[in-house]
Formats: sequence, structure tokens, C-alpha cells
Amino acid sequence: MKIVTILGSPHGPRGATGTLLGELVRAATAAGGDVRAFSLTDHKVVPCVGCDACHKTGVCPQKDSFNSLKAAMLEADGIVLASPNYIVSVSAQMKALFDRCCGPIHCQAMHDKYAAAVETSGGTGGEEVQHYMLRFTQWLGCWTVGSVGAMGADLADPMRKGQAFAGAADLGRALVAAIQRKQTFPAQAAARQEFFGRMKSLVQYRKDAWPYEYQHWQSRGWL
Repeated sequence: MKIVTILGSPHGPRGATGTLLGELVRAATAAGGDVRAFSLTDHKVVPCVGCDACHKTGVCPQKDSFNSLKAAMLEADGIVLASPNYIVSVSAQMKALFDRCCGPIHCQAMHDKYAAAVETSGGTGGEEVQHYMLRFTQWLGCWTVGSVGAMGADLADPMRKGQAFAGAADLGRALVAAIQRKQTFPAQAAARQEFFGRMKSLVQYRKDAWPYEYQHWQSRGWL
């Protein structure tokens, strides 16, 4: 069970988001997950320039860490995204990664894989950020297992910190269990099918302009 974690905090693993993510990683590893951790402080991803190359060839021509991160994501059985809440959204580092994943979204490249999200916040809006990260992974084709979040005040208080850490550990174990069981989530099925159909129609419509993505769908037997 290969799991990839991607940390979008500019504070890296020692920040609040990285610390909460670390509890998930420890629990997932103890449950049998093979976890590979990436921090966007060490792996630079620059913004998308809208060149369309990924749709045509399957490879982004920009010289940064994106292609290696994408390869790790596609090889994994599960993915965990972790970001602080910056103005009721993910960090700029994480948003750059999301935008660069336009091609994998078109290709439903993580179809039937699994995802979870970790978020920390200085105030309100954390649930919205968690939902955004989970929605992004659903657009990639994942089943989403859940999310965990904590406010800075929670992590500063010993009792509430313990509760937050326990929630992260529970989520790590739940992610591993979902991968093991090949679990499905009926409440997600309708939206999942609708988005899959949208991507199928889009790729068919743009088949001449986006040959890589059209061939990908053909190779999966989806057309």
C-alpha cells in the first residue's frame, strides 16, 4: 500500500500542518502503509502557464519538480494533501500543484485510488479548505476517506492537541483500511460518475487537439 503525502506549508514538516500530518503518517505506517512524504518547500512547483503541452503529450515542459511529483502520485494507492488555511484556501504552493494537474484530471489519472486531507488554521474556514482539497482529489478520480483539521489554539492546548492528533491518527488508519478493502463510498458515487462523464465528453470533443489524453482514455478502455 503506497501512500504519498504532499505538504503545502511554507513552514515545512516542523510547522503546525506538518506536525498534524506527521501523526497521520505515523499511524498509517504502523497500520502497514508504505508512506513517501513530499514537502513543497523542497520540491518547487511553479504556476501553470496554460501552454496545453500536457494535453497534447502527457508531459509538462516546465523545469521544476512537478513531473516527479506527478509520477509519485500516480504510482501510489493513496494520497494525502496537507495545507494551512490561507484566506480560506490552500497555500500558494499547493494551488500551483493543483493547477498543474489539469492533465491528470482530464485523464482521471487516480481513478479508484484513495485520498485524505489535513488542514490547520489560525481561525475559521478550515472545513471549507478541507473540502476543497478533497474535491480536488475527487476530480483526479479518487475515493475520499476524510479529512482532519485543527486551529492553532487547539495545538497550543495540551488536551485539544491530543484530540487533534488522535483524529489525524484515526484518519491515517482509515486510509490504509480503505486501500486494503478496496472500499467504495456510495455517497460519492453520483458526483463521481457525473464528473467522469464530463471528462469523457471533453476529451472526445478535443481529441484532435489533445491526442495524448484521447489515447489515454482509449488505452483504459473507457471509450
